[in-house]
Amino acid sequence: MTGSSDTSDDRQGVDALGEFIKSQRRLAELSQRELARLADLSDAYLSQLERGLHEPSVRVLNGLSQALNVPADRLLRFLGRTDADVDDDAGPTTESMILLDDRLTEAQKQSMLDVYRAFLAANDAAIPD
Repeated sequence: MTGSSDTSDDRQGVDALGEFIKSQRRLAELSQRELARLADLSDAYLSQLERGLHEPSVRVLNGLSQALNVPADRLLRFLGRTDADVDDDAGPTTESMILLDDRLTEAQKQSMLDVYRAFLAANDAAIPD
């Protein structure tokens, strides 16, 4: 069941996911061809994903997750598909909002994401088991 209000949100999620995949690929210093091979995708399909032209299946997301060493649930959140332990009321993620901000260059977006993730990792490391 797809309503017209969902379409805009879905489109933003697919676009943000594409930008995220592209930024992670660049961070890993992989070409589209290399990432496509690692994720068992065609070069053309990966290009379309990065441009936000397709919403990938869970199988595709799992392949990209493994190839990019990024948790699959992080990729799923861009598309509004979450596990039960993710707070659905939280709204858009910080990472997706950074990636969607057209006022920033790709390098600035990547720098902001790197700093943000470093803070999260430091906070996670500080939490006792």
